[in-house]
Amino acid sequence: MQGSNKGETTLDGKGLRIGIVQARFNADITDALARACLSELEALGVAASDIHHLQVPGALEVPVALQALAERGGYHALVALGCIIRGETYHFELVANESGASVSRIALDYRLPIANAILTTENLEQAVARQTDKGRDAARVAVEMARLLTTLS
Repeated sequence: MQGSNKGETTLDGKGLRIGIVQARFNADITDALARACLSELEALGVAASDIHHLQVPGALEVPVALQALAERGGYHALVALGCIIRGETYHFELVANESGASVSRIALDYRLPIANAILTTENLEQAVARQTDKGRDAARVAVEMARLLTTLS
């Protein structure tokens, strides 16, 4: 994983098992996140047979599915995909804060990298602008952190 002098690393996903949990709420956005993530994982050499992709209703359900995958074992990294768009009520803050904190807690409790690509945006336009890059970024983070943790075991 040597990188260039710009801080970029060459990532190799061969042999890694990755679990992806995608929220269905705001499906147009989360489907685009998933497509970008899956495409990048493939480009990094992760075999399709080594990717377990499942869907849950919304961002608040993502952590419990991540936890189930972590407990099942056998994954080198997990990816959380979702989209929370601010509305007119406090519900946005609740969902954003609780899903984010829960994803982090699971990663720490299980010492398992989780790339958190649950978007939290002010509006649909912001979500659309981020969907592809954040999906790709999540794949790259998952592979990089999986490789890093194997060197620290």
